[in-house]
Amino acid sequence: MQATSLVYYFLLVSLCIDFSQNETSALLRKHRRRMRYRGLRRSSSAGHRSPRQPRVKVPAPVAVVPSIPLINIDDGVMGVFDSLIGLGGHESSYSVLPGKKGHCIANGMIMYDKAVWSPKPCVTCLCSKGEVICDTTMCHPLKCPKTIIPAGECCPVCSDSASSLDSSIISLDDISELSGDSPEPNDLDNANVLSSAHTETEKDELLRTEVVEFKEKEGRKKDEKKRKRKGKKNRQKYKARHREKKPITRKGAAEEEIQYESDEDDGTFRIPSHFPIPVPPIEAPPLPSGCSTSDTTVSCINAKLTQIPPISDPDLKSLDLTGNSITTISDEAFNGIPNLEWIDLSKNNITSPGIGPQAFKILKKLKRLYLDGNMLVHIPSELPSTLEEIKINDNHLHAIDEDGLQDLKNLVTLELEGNKLSEANVSPLAFYPLKSLSYLRLGRNKFRIIPQGLPTTLEELYLENNQIEEVSEICFNHTRHINVIVLKHNKLEEHRIAPLAWINQENLESIDLSYNKLYHVPSYLPKSLLHLVLIGNQIERIPGYVFGHMKPGLEYLYLSFNKLTDDGIDPVSFFGAYHSLRELFLDHNELKSVPFGIDEMRKLRFLRLNNNKIRMVPPERICRTHINDDDVHDNSEEEEENEESHLEHVHLENNYIKTRQLSPHAFSCIRSYCSVVLKPQKVK
Repeated sequence: MQATSLVYYFLLVSLCIDFSQNETSALLRKHRRRMRYRGLRRSSSAGHRSPRQPRVKVPAPVAVVPSIPLINIDDGVMGVFDSLIGLGGHESSYSVLPGKKGHCIANGMIMYDKAVWSPKPCVTCLCSKGEVICDTTMCHPLKCPKTIIPAGECCPVCSDSASSLDSSIISLDDISELSGDSPEPNDLDNANVLSSAHTETEKDELLRTEVVEFKEKEGRKKDEKKRKRKGKKNRQKYKARHREKKPITRKGAAEEEIQYESDEDDGTFRIPSHFPIPVPPIEAPPLPSGCSTSDTTVSCINAKLTQIPPISDPDLKSLDLTGNSITTISDEAFNGIPNLEWIDLSKNNITSPGIGPQAFKILKKLKRLYLDGNMLVHIPSELPSTLEEIKINDNHLHAIDEDGLQDLKNLVTLELEGNKLSEANVSPLAFYPLKSLSYLRLGRNKFRIIPQGLPTTLEELYLENNQIEEVSEICFNHTRHINVIVLKHNKLEEHRIAPLAWINQENLESIDLSYNKLYHVPSYLPKSLLHLVLIGNQIERIPGYVFGHMKPGLEYLYLSFNKLTDDGIDPVSFFGAYHSLRELFLDHNELKSVPFGIDEMRKLRFLRLNNNKIRMVPPERICRTHINDDDVHDNSEEEEENEESHLEHVHLENNYIKTRQLSPHAFSCIRSYCSVVLKPQKVK
């Protein structure tokens, strides 16, 4: 009996112990589930975490099954369950369909028991006895600074270089940008990694990795913003310089502007606009060293260039390439700068064969072309008709045919000095097309006579330093508007100047016959003449009344460096110029006294008598001291005019004048004695 009671007692104790162990095990499993559920909520939804919620540290079991994030198909609260493998039936946070035990509902669809589906990539769900259990593919935590998700895979891998990414690869760092519209984090893998960290050291290391990735991401965003701003500036420059091309529609431009404003507001990746952004053009190579540029001018003076630099700028107006070693001008040299108005190619080595026949044809707005100091033998062909000024001085031009200046109807100035031109190689019809020419320079050539066929519009003609020996009667028959003729440094003699060569010219005001072979002042001068230069001849005499026919009268007479003597100047030599002469130069001659008639030049301001042989200055030769009875006029204004002199400067230095013997009234009409130059004097 005692033995039986003892057996029953042990059986009862065993049952109690077994029941107690089962209850304890169930409680532990329930507690572990609750703690894992809370841990996932803290790691996946920081915005819903309460700051007062205590952190419960669950002891790590011997064999830990990794926790799996559950994705609620109805966008409910996320939960964490053990893996489907070896997992018994547990209550689900999903609603079980009422009246149909074992069925589940997901996204409005009824799922039968044991049904399996994949609501999202890398997520598999199972309906088990009315419970929805989802399994997410587990990924090992990575410690590399940058990760990528290969196409068709669920787990990220390390990436060594961002430049090696394929177009089908999406970086983990960009997932948050792709879902930037959502206020809550959607990086499931990061949440999974945090939830799978079992020690504080691992969590701290993961947090540091995330901080580094965040800083790198911010740096990339700043670089992207800088790149976009630079691209915007390039596009604005491109639009400004290519307005003549097909413009972008208003709608497209508006959408493009909105797109760029949005891009600058945040660094989030945006889908490109329907209208693609035009790619900025490839920039032209930079200008060579030694070149400078402004708004409409490029200057490359003495820059050691051997060819015209490639420039593409439709707004460029002026190009200065003076002092280089350019030898050729190709047909395409100015294609990028078609709106040039001024080109200076002086002092280069350009040859006529080196200029393309169409080199200047594209320049429809060219007005000035300078080619001085090159090696041209003929004027370039196909020059734009818009040209107003051409300079080809100091070249090797040896001919101008009748078509050499064709179509240059707007040309105003033509300079061809320092060449090998003569009446033998210049066609009489060469200047005929120049319907607007008014300024012609042909100095330092080999002309013996005045060129024939001068334009009727010509106003100024320069023929200095030639070999001209004659001025015929027909030279200026058709140039009725000519105003200035310069023939200095030639071989002219007064008897080779035809009496009717220019006497009938009504607009001719200035003649320069310096450094010729004249022995006296030429007769038959134009009556409109105001300015006569006869410096450096061998003039010994001024004929009487030679200026008497001039109206309104000669104003400037320069006779320096001649051989004038007292006998060569008559009392009436200046007749006709007394009332008009303003400047009279008689220096460097052989005069021994002050010429007669100077005291009557009431408008004279400047008198040069220096470097002569003058020994005395009579009181009345320069300033009139009294009025003769024959000179008395009824008009008081005329009397006042006769009494006053406008003389301001008198030069008498380098003569033989004894200044101590000068009369005190010799220069009484001069306002300031400082204007009279008497020193030094020669001593014989």
